[in-house]
Amino acid sequence: MYKKNTRTFDYEFIRVFKKVAFSLTLQQLKYAVEVASKGSMNEAAKSLFISQPSLSNAIKELEKEIKITIFIRTNRGVTISNEGAKFLGYARQVLQQYSMLEEKYMGEKPAKQHFCISTQHYTFSANAFVELVKEFGASEYEFTLRETKTYEIIEDVKNLRSELGIIYLSNYNESVILKLLRERNITFSELFTTKPHVFISENHPLSDKESIDLDELDDYPCLSFEQGEHNSFYFSEEILSTRSVKKSIKVSDRAAIVNFMIGLNGYTISSGVFPKFLHGNEIIAVPLNVDEVIRVGTIKHRDVTLTKLGEIYLDALQKIAQDL
Repeated sequence: MYKKNTRTFDYEFIRVFKKVAFSLTLQQLKYAVEVASKGSMNEAAKSLFISQPSLSNAIKELEKEIKITIFIRTNRGVTISNEGAKFLGYARQVLQQYSMLEEKYMGEKPAKQHFCISTQHYTFSANAFVELVKEFGASEYEFTLRETKTYEIIEDVKNLRSELGIIYLSNYNESVILKLLRERNITFSELFTTKPHVFISENHPLSDKESIDLDELDDYPCLSFEQGEHNSFYFSEEILSTRSVKKSIKVSDRAAIVNFMIGLNGYTISSGVFPKFLHGNEIIAVPLNVDEVIRVGTIKHRDVTLTKLGEIYLDALQKIAQDL
């Protein structure tokens, strides 16, 4: 009897596998998966070493054959339809299982594995990525960790560019973010819950305090990650983003925030999770005196079953969450 989980065949997968394997070619599936990964016909064609018109025609033939629209063409590239997302989820499983069959029974060299994660700027997401690479241990792979804007994380998961995303929910943004996720057929799974903390340098004037009140931060630069064209308070990576501050500095990468904490006595408000092995005791997390809760979790497309790589990464995240 087949056990129904993501590491083995389940009945639904077998049914779709039979339908797909005997009516479509593996090349067609590879083409579709690559277009989804790149988010662009042109970029996918470059990586596949074929012309863009040839790839576009191949995708149109595939859509005609299976009688669904996989990709919605726009001036900015392609987006994936709801039906297309489900098809691509099965296509990835077919390709992965075929690769395993080749390796096991035909002595073929393992195919280069592709995997992508999109996340807000959390150090623990990078730690889990390290564990993924260590456990995977293959000689060839192409993995991507995208520390990016909140809206782009959601779009990456919606369009299957990334298998998982990592974001947080708060009392303020939860209703808006969850509505956005439902509209995109995306689910949120909580990893851990924590109280807000203030990240500051060990030499900050407030560093000796056991906890900090909001008004004590008024004279120091507030550091935050810029969110580009979707610069809504609901997409902010920092909790309490609607409060008015006298000094504000927006950055796009984690290293800059650390430098400004140390050099300018700046601060940011986040989860309190900041591994000491990265900066020793240079950066500390002090509890913030507010009645708020941060729920950090993963997001995944509802119609997509995690690959083996996705499971390894999620397991690593969950172990980190347990330690926290």
